[in-house]
Amino acid sequence: MVIGFVFLINMASSMFEPTSLTYITKLIPVEKRKQFNSLRSLIDSGGFLIGPAIAGILFMIGTPEIAIYVNAILLFLSGLITVAMPNLEKHNDIVIRDALSVETLKKDWGIVWKFSFRSLHIMVILLLFSALVGMMTAVDSLEAAFAIEVLGLSDSEYGFLVSIAGGGILVGALSNTIFAKKLSISVLIGLGSIFVSVGYVVYAFSDDFITAAVGFFILSFSLAFANTGFYTFYQNNISAEIMGRVGSVIGLIEAVFIIIVTGIFGITAQIVSIKFVVIIGSLVMLLITTILCINTVQKTKQGMGEI
Repeated sequence: MVIGFVFLINMASSMFEPTSLTYITKLIPVEKRKQFNSLRSLIDSGGFLIGPAIAGILFMIGTPEIAIYVNAILLFLSGLITVAMPNLEKHNDIVIRDALSVETLKKDWGIVWKFSFRSLHIMVILLLFSALVGMMTAVDSLEAAFAIEVLGLSDSEYGFLVSIAGGGILVGALSNTIFAKKLSISVLIGLGSIFVSVGYVVYAFSDDFITAAVGFFILSFSLAFANTGFYTFYQNNISAEIMGRVGSVIGLIEAVFIIIVTGIFGITAQIVSIKFVVIIGSLVMLLITTILCINTVQKTKQGMGEI
């Protein structure tokens, strides 16, 4: 039953994310998007730290069931708050809504396909960043096993390592809100992504707690910059009319990629070793982000504006 509910929640999340990104793009003016995305990273990182802290308090004064119920109630309340958000379509005389059908799906895929060929450079950057997210998810699936079995960390030391990552996210998000306006989107997405992969490489080659902590801090610090650059790039280069369709297709490709790579990593870790898989995954990540950085810088130099 729990697995079934988790499946439904993830389905709802897959529908919510591309829709909310389209709504944000329509609501936030172009000149304020970078600042908005940096503040969003700050809020997300704050939640990343405060949420587990509150859960820990609830564990001490109650039970894990209470923490789950409180989390569910807060999620429900946040959903209710969205009802009060402005309706951006109420001033439109005609809002066309196609009925869900096979023909509609074919039409949507056709629109995305045409956009992909017309704006190949944009799709390349989007797919490269999705590949980075997929590799991060696959490597993260082995994170606890790597820390405990390879590095020999205790459960408390591993918990402290995760806390250091949370601190890196918070410091990175704070720095991001200060410097995001002064940095171009290509620098945010390109260099931010590279340093995320560098953090993973440091972590993969680590043999002790200190080195692993340094890698965790680097990757979590850089993640805020990379995410801000990606979301701003996404909003500035895809029209709101097709943004939901493009996001859904990319999300589908990313999900399939994550399933395949995570499965391969799990099997390889059983056959060879966890450390080998984490090192290979981190090096592949570094290769992907290097290509991503080169692409973003090249397009900027070719006079395509601030991508």
